[in-house]
Amino acid sequence: MAHSAIRWVIKQYQDDIFIMSNKQSHTFEKPFVTEDGATIPDPTIAYQTWGKLNPERDNVILVCHALTGNTSVDKWFKGIFGPNNALDPKKHFIICPNVLGSCYGSSGPKSINPETGEPYRANFPKVTIRDIVRSQQQLLDELNINGIKLVIGGSMGGMQALEWCITDERPKSAVLIGMGEKHSPWAIGISHTQRQAIYNDPNWNDGFYSEENPPKDGLALARMIAMNSYRHPSDFDKKFGRRVQDEQSQYEVESYLNYQGQKLVNRFDAVSYVRLTEAMDSHDIRRSRPRIQETLSALTIPITVVGIDSDMLYPAEECRELANLLPNGRYEEISSPHGHDAFLIEFGQLNSIVKSLQSELSEQAV
Repeated sequence: MAHSAIRWVIKQYQDDIFIMSNKQSHTFEKPFVTEDGATIPDPTIAYQTWGKLNPERDNVILVCHALTGNTSVDKWFKGIFGPNNALDPKKHFIICPNVLGSCYGSSGPKSINPETGEPYRANFPKVTIRDIVRSQQQLLDELNINGIKLVIGGSMGGMQALEWCITDERPKSAVLIGMGEKHSPWAIGISHTQRQAIYNDPNWNDGFYSEENPPKDGLALARMIAMNSYRHPSDFDKKFGRRVQDEQSQYEVESYLNYQGQKLVNRFDAVSYVRLTEAMDSHDIRRSRPRIQETLSALTIPITVVGIDSDMLYPAEECRELANLLPNGRYEEISSPHGHDAFLIEFGQLNSIVKSLQSELSEQAV
């Protein structure tokens, strides 16, 4: 084999080693106590990492996922993940924890309650965004992570990233996408209607349903409601129009929503959906913080808040207002017809925004 070919094989192997994911979980020795005072014994946080920690253990990018997301950043953030992108495992140690209350490995409603030997279901306590972040902070403490170059998240992930900046000294920069300083009444109302859809499913049984008969119809309907809020009317006009599927005699948009509902039912838990929408409703940086202005004044790290011009769930104006509250806040806007979901679609624009912040920080460090 020619030397150039050998070098290419070695380089490809090294690249693959860096990009290879490492799925893990950590169970804490001490119980976790929520803001409301509920106790979760033997709390577990699942997480996934890529890349290697440097000797200082501070070359970290922390990615916070959205409502029904998981730790697989390389899949749902694939457009900004990988060599020469904003999330580059060859340059950074990338970590994504699964949130408390979810159903992808962290303690949540599907976990076994040690007191009963049965799944928690509705006995799993309510958690807040701050609870979720505190559990993540404990995980990074256990991993001896000393610094975070960047914390980034969209939607519920952005809420977590903002709380990280407020409550922890490790983040050195942040990118917050598609969210504001609080969950607005409009957003809470949409969450409420989704939960009501779940509650009204005959199989809900006050949240103590069986594994064989979960409230599938209610969860599917909740997802359909959410999908309408994640997109923009013009996006639906362009994608579906008033076209009808002949074989089903239904509008294409109806078929699309039915598909999205069923898709979520096959991978997510109904009580987790309830608990995490409740956590999103709890998001308000002013809650229980009478001296929030002093707190924000001390928050001098560069934070880029990204709005989406077609976002109906978290309008761009809310994102701009949040950026104006932050001493070193900057506002950027994604132009897209796709509504709130644009942060998982418009990767070219997002990659450019994040890399611009990273370049600025690199220049300052020289």
